[in-house]
Amino acid sequence: MYDKVDWPDEFHPRISAIYALNDIDVDAPPEVVWKLLIDAENWASYFPPENQIKITSGTPELELGSEYSRVTVGFGMRCVVTELEPFHRLSWRTSVDGDETGSTAYHGWVITPTSTGCHVLTEETQQGAFFLEELGRKHPGAVYDYHQDWVERLARAAEAELAGRAH
Repeated sequence: MYDKVDWPDEFHPRISAIYALNDIDVDAPPEVVWKLLIDAENWASYFPPENQIKITSGTPELELGSEYSRVTVGFGMRCVVTELEPFHRLSWRTSVDGDETGSTAYHGWVITPTSTGCHVLTEETQQGAFFLEELGRKHPGAVYDYHQDWVERLARAAEAELAGRAH
């Protein structure tokens, strides 16, 4: 059985308007996947839609309490890393720039070692009028589709990184 995201009460899927779960088996160890996840300013190297990331506090890699800005599907967002357990868990809370409705999201990643590498699971919940309108009504299923593309590209990048080390 794989671990899932540890949800703060206010973001639990049972009370959230939008919820997506995506996962994939990766033929690379957790350490390789982890390095790709915490290097947020370089996510675009394997996932081009995430090409506007800027860590605004702390080190160049994500750490507990890191704050960063990103533009996702055309919307500016502010994120704060709320959970970080090296090689296993990474989560952040998101707010939307200029959104006066107080909409928020919570995104978590969980990496579980397997006999052939690791299992990567990502879950996200979204709440509030902004997300209901933009992703619930205008683009139903978009969160799932976006994250599915992300986990697939993350897996390929980790496997390519591991193959590159072997040569």
